[in-house]
Amino acid sequence: MSTLDQELRLQAEEAKKKRGETAASDPYRQNYHIMPPVGLLNDPNGVIQWNGVYHLFFQWQPFHTGHGAKFWAHVTTKDFVDWKEEEIALAPGEWYDKNGCYSGSAIEKDGRLCLIYTGNVRDEEGNRETYQCLAVSEDGKVFEKKGVVARLPAGYTAHFRDPKVWKKDGTYYMVLGAQTEKLTGSAVLFTSENVTDWTFVGAIAGADSGGLGSFGYMWECPDLFSLDGTDVLLVCPQGLDADGMKYHNSHQAGYFLGRLDIEPLEFKHGEFTELDRGFDFYAAQTLEDDKGRRILFAWMGVPDQEEDKHPTHAYHWVHCLTMPRQLSLSNGRIIQRPLPEMKSRRTDEQKRRLQLECSSAALPVKDASRAEVLLDDITYKSGFEISIRGAARFIFHQEKGLAVLERTAFSGEEKETRSCAISEVHSVQLFLDASSIELFLNDGEEVFSARYFPFPGNDEVTVTSTGSTEINASIWTLL
Repeated sequence: MSTLDQELRLQAEEAKKKRGETAASDPYRQNYHIMPPVGLLNDPNGVIQWNGVYHLFFQWQPFHTGHGAKFWAHVTTKDFVDWKEEEIALAPGEWYDKNGCYSGSAIEKDGRLCLIYTGNVRDEEGNRETYQCLAVSEDGKVFEKKGVVARLPAGYTAHFRDPKVWKKDGTYYMVLGAQTEKLTGSAVLFTSENVTDWTFVGAIAGADSGGLGSFGYMWECPDLFSLDGTDVLLVCPQGLDADGMKYHNSHQAGYFLGRLDIEPLEFKHGEFTELDRGFDFYAAQTLEDDKGRRILFAWMGVPDQEEDKHPTHAYHWVHCLTMPRQLSLSNGRIIQRPLPEMKSRRTDEQKRRLQLECSSAALPVKDASRAEVLLDDITYKSGFEISIRGAARFIFHQEKGLAVLERTAFSGEEKETRSCAISEVHSVQLFLDASSIELFLNDGEEVFSARYFPFPGNDEVTVTSTGSTEINASIWTLL
């Protein structure tokens, strides 16, 4: 470890001590979502189960609430409920990562935990350089950097990052997000026999290929895995124009379903589908655990999307991750559900049967800053809506076949919406934290995620029927 690396770690710890008390006093501080102790959090990195423990790393800027030279923060859990903060995993203290230890992934090799990440470098003129780097740990806590293991291939700009690594049939594979010299987005593949020597194979998908046509100027944060016998490519295309109800965030996060063939190299895939229909979801990364579950985490934020408007800046922190979600496939679509472990957070159950006729009813939510609301066995003639703490609404328009999440914009009193087409809604599962909403429709058929900033202490959650509606309501306060 270099002297600079050690100095940066000490400075980060000092920033936590200096600003941590202020951050902890924020009424919008989350209760059960992963967030930074101070500073800025973004992409989840290196999600893995290793030696019976789940490890999660995240992009972290400890010194302020803007972007810059990122560290890798590190947390662990055995049950997805109790999380332990570990010491910093990576600091930007070497020549090959001096402007940021950017996103990457984790894999086990020979009993050791290996992190593979992008080292970001800017020269004196501000020109970008990019390197794929390796760090190794014997104990899962202290990581020794091994340096650069893969370099930029011909035909691509230095926007080349976010390696996700896996092993299959004795070979290691690494997919990265890239930008071609034609300034189009792409996902590319490397292979290795030892995780230290990587060979560039080629592009597996991208704009102007696979029937996509124009499809963004950069693809970030890819993840490639098999789910129920189908290959899935998660990716974040940047530069898509809004199309009807789709692509209304500044940058997108979604997936392609298909089949990856190595010889010849080809990923045959279908259309791109957004993973989350809400305002704040990006950089999803998955792991497979020893139960065979495919588990997803994502950043509950989007680059270049009113990050400066979050009121938490005044308390020296910004952003959080989503809850962990279990993935499955149904009818050619990814289904996302909260992990069953989340049920262990439930306390103080309240149940109601609502019978509404063009009327409203308040739900018995005791603390809407840490609540789960499950509405099921829903029958209706027309539609219904859920008002959430005076700062957001979920609306189902039956005649239009439309689900809408509305919130008060961070910048003022105006309202903004995200929508998706849906023919019926038979269940709504709503997770409320101090400053976030995660809403699962029809047992994970569609999901909406959003940050929001209601008036602290407002616990009002109300259901309103636009016709005749009956609903079973179950409400819990979450630990």
